[in-house]
Amino acid sequence: MAITRRALLGGGGATLAAPIARAQRGGTPTVRIGVLTDMSGPYRHLGGPVAVACVQQAVQEFTAGKDVNVEVVAADFQNKADVGATIARQWFDELGVDVVVDVLNSAVALAVASIAREKNKVVLACPSTTELTGRQCSPNTVHWSHDTWMLAKSTTTSILQAGGDSWFLIAANYAFGHQLAQDATRFIGEGGGKVLRSISYPFPETTDFSGYLQEALTSGAKVLGLCNGGADTVTCIKQAHEFALNQKMLLAAMLMTINDVHTLGIATAEGLRLTTSFYWDLNDRTRAFTDRLRSKIGNARPTMFQAGDYAATLHYLKAAADMGVAAAKADGRAAVMRMKAIPTDDDCFGKGYIRTDGRKIHPSYLFEVKSPAESRDEWDLYKLVAITPADQAFRPLREGACPFVHV
Repeated sequence: MAITRRALLGGGGATLAAPIARAQRGGTPTVRIGVLTDMSGPYRHLGGPVAVACVQQAVQEFTAGKDVNVEVVAADFQNKADVGATIARQWFDELGVDVVVDVLNSAVALAVASIAREKNKVVLACPSTTELTGRQCSPNTVHWSHDTWMLAKSTTTSILQAGGDSWFLIAANYAFGHQLAQDATRFIGEGGGKVLRSISYPFPETTDFSGYLQEALTSGAKVLGLCNGGADTVTCIKQAHEFALNQKMLLAAMLMTINDVHTLGIATAEGLRLTTSFYWDLNDRTRAFTDRLRSKIGNARPTMFQAGDYAATLHYLKAAADMGVAAAKADGRAAVMRMKAIPTDDDCFGKGYIRTDGRKIHPSYLFEVKSPAESRDEWDLYKLVAITPADQAFRPLREGACPFVHV
């Protein structure tokens, strides 16, 4: 089940033609899984080839010794909703794809979810938007790993409880950044804290954050909250380190992955607080999962997005086998209903469940980046600060306004 470079990086057309992974046994229908992710853009390290490897791993583990046929295809959505929608429609209509996995870009995820509902297929998504379980929820979609509500809730609540009651927020000026800042402001206020200032910067053209950081430093706030992601977060932390701001304020990143921290280096990121729902070294099960992936991803470590792809694929296959593969292929909505009826349990997230609105429920974790003296090796990066229990980690069902849910 090797992944070829051409299949992964050749663009949408190259990846639509043939499966890049196949687990075949005669006599049973074939489940076709499409991994729609960022293969070449700014979120490649969140999804990309490792996301495909995680889906393959789930297929490999589930089909071992079972009479189940599974094919995996992959494509690059190029961070464009229209491109993602076109690929998904072609997959459903021409390749017979039954389920689309990953779609970590929020705009792409919402577009693909709409098509999947129209075609009665399945989407297992890992973007940050809460709309997938809100006003744009769908009975054909499951939202795994995280969302902006979870990120803001876990990060702010635990820091507030430790005395971090005054905040300065720097947010990217687009929907994701605005939503993070809005959620963070709400939770800070509810926890008895104050947001002294919240600034939005032009995205994606901003590369110099020095003016914003200087203002944060003089604001008197105890905590600098970064409501952005990817390269912008990395740049903010680098420049904050240059100003020695991290010695005068607590830095809290609302969305940061282990790859970002690894890129920064532990000396620069030391003391940073961040929220995630998966860390490779959290427990014996997460370590075992990461070890099994080594043959596919080498020395890399999976993100919560990629772990979500593995867990979602595994649970879908369990549900499909439970109800019968032919029935699952014929009715995506029924397949999602079966996924909701069966408790989840995997090495990445442990035991959990899928809520009526499609929200996967599990704990979230606030970590602190270790000091160089505390770290045993290059990937020993985090120490656990706080756990938000599963029943508190995500937006309450009654607040989501999902049209098909009656609370």
